[in-house]
Amino acid sequence: MTVIKICGVTAPEHVDAAQQAGADIIGLMFVESSRRRVTVERARRLVELLPVRHAPPLLALPLPAGHLAALWFERCAAALEGLLAERRPLLAGVFADQPPALVNSIADAVGLDLVQLSGHERWEDSLRIRRPVVKAERVGANDTATTVLDRVEAGTASLLLLDAGVPGQLGGTGVAFDWEAGRGVAQALPCMLAGGLSPENVRHAISHVRPWGVDVSSGVESGGAKDPAKIRAFVAAVRATDASLAGARVKRGKEERA
Repeated sequence: MTVIKICGVTAPEHVDAAQQAGADIIGLMFVESSRRRVTVERARRLVELLPVRHAPPLLALPLPAGHLAALWFERCAAALEGLLAERRPLLAGVFADQPPALVNSIADAVGLDLVQLSGHERWEDSLRIRRPVVKAERVGANDTATTVLDRVEAGTASLLLLDAGVPGQLGGTGVAFDWEAGRGVAQALPCMLAGGLSPENVRHAISHVRPWGVDVSSGVESGGAKDPAKIRAFVAAVRATDASLAGARVKRGKEERA
């Protein structure tokens, strides 16, 4: 199944809608410039609505020299899937260009499962975070799958997130990037797809890109605030797409064996 992250929740009704719809990851914004930013105190109140949190496990051990980058991310994705099988939704905190000590302090205070770095951090900065890290890479107009993959560094962050490269913006813009580039990256290693997703286009996005997961924020908002009906519609669209693709795979398998 495609992993679903609902990002930028700020109110109890958003958490309830995401949980009830079956979202896998809930994202809280701690980026100081974000209109979706929550304080530590507010975040802790929202976390009280989730199942009891436990200390996050290590997701993967360092790979021996010579292994492909894909293996690192496949192992991390498999570990996350194992964690999701035990409990969902997981809780991710989104940060950008903030001191690692502050990120770690907030992660501990809130009880985050994951940390997402969405600023201009280097990949090796992930090693200073005491949580598994989702590292955002912005895909620009001139990027290809190859140029994006050249920037990825295995053995640091646990998961790659692809978002649209919009000058002066760190994410949550509702702008999509070239999904053909995303498709090439997803064929090489597990990744999350963000940028301009909505209940209306996520089926096409998943069918074309085949990402490990999808991340939505502005696409499930109305009037600048999360819309529970759109959250439910987004999750339903993803699950319907998963079912359709699974059915197609079964059909192909039967035809090949016939």
